[in-house]
Amino acid sequence: MNRSRSLLWAMLRGQRPWRELHWLSMMPATSVTAVGEPPAPPEDVAFVSSRYVQPVARFVEAGAFAWLRDLDRAPGSYDWMASLEPFSLVTGQVSAEARHRGARQAVLVWHNFSGTPLYRIPPYRQAWRRARHADLFLCLVRSARDHLLEMGVPSERCAVVLPGVDVRLFVPGAQPVDEPICVFASPLTENKGIDRVLEAFTLVVRRLPQARLLVAGRGRLESRVRAAAQSDPRITYLGALDRSGVVRILQRGAVFVTAPRANRVWNEQFGLAYIEAMACGLPVVTTICGTNYEAVREPNLRVPDEVGALAEGMLSFLDNPSRSRAVGAANRAYVATHHDEQLQAVAMGAAFTDAEGESQK
Repeated sequence: MNRSRSLLWAMLRGQRPWRELHWLSMMPATSVTAVGEPPAPPEDVAFVSSRYVQPVARFVEAGAFAWLRDLDRAPGSYDWMASLEPFSLVTGQVSAEARHRGARQAVLVWHNFSGTPLYRIPPYRQAWRRARHADLFLCLVRSARDHLLEMGVPSERCAVVLPGVDVRLFVPGAQPVDEPICVFASPLTENKGIDRVLEAFTLVVRRLPQARLLVAGRGRLESRVRAAAQSDPRITYLGALDRSGVVRILQRGAVFVTAPRANRVWNEQFGLAYIEAMACGLPVVTTICGTNYEAVREPNLRVPDEVGALAEGMLSFLDNPSRSRAVGAANRAYVATHHDEQLQAVAMGAAFTDAEGESQK
């Protein structure tokens, strides 16, 4: 086993649990301390409370115009200091703090869109200039590595480790699903396409009146979902669910559907919701967006951002339960092989070990 390493994770404003910090916390021989705002994260890590400075409350996570107020007060010394995305203001902070403390710096990266305007806005541009000298860019999708190489980062400092899910929690239901039930479990926002899904579902039920749609999530379009559920008993809105609740709704479905579409500062980079659904044995229908082809592989369907195409994709599985089950079973096997979070955490640890060896040459 590798020697024990200590790592400080600087949380972003609005950072979601069970993702990057969770995977880092599972790395072998690694002790992790998270710095951020209460409540403490659900992961099994040490936690240092730190407020944020946020002059403009517009975006969350990497796009937030926010930085940690007390990062320099986190006690102790660390082998590594890490954060999410190379242009985030917190990552710029970490770059300066890592140099001050004599620690290595790691940046976890999903982003793969060099055209984002954030690179041109001075504070984010400055953060990127600081971060580009990090010791390790841990890319969570292959296209993120391609993006970094385009931006001039040496290939030896870029490693790819695909994201993982808990394949012991996200499992298929005890019985196969033959009912034509669609599941949407994502934020209720325009960029995730719940509006498109609702429109497509009206076309689905014209040909398949017994079809049903289960919706879980919160967001700006919640009132639209509630109104649709009130007017059509075939639509059920379940609100926000915890992870176990998401598993239960996925196990009730015959197909998982979303309809993401890019906006000026965002495109779909991967989509953990896809592999959670696939781990539960569902086929996936989604729109072509960003690099979600890395998660949604054939014979799952990526269709144009058109209501009719989305409806046809949904019907291709709802009308054919045997096809739905076959694709779902193949999805489960694929995720268990390529996205088991325990195996991926070991791979992450190996990437850090390789970077430690590189820096000692």
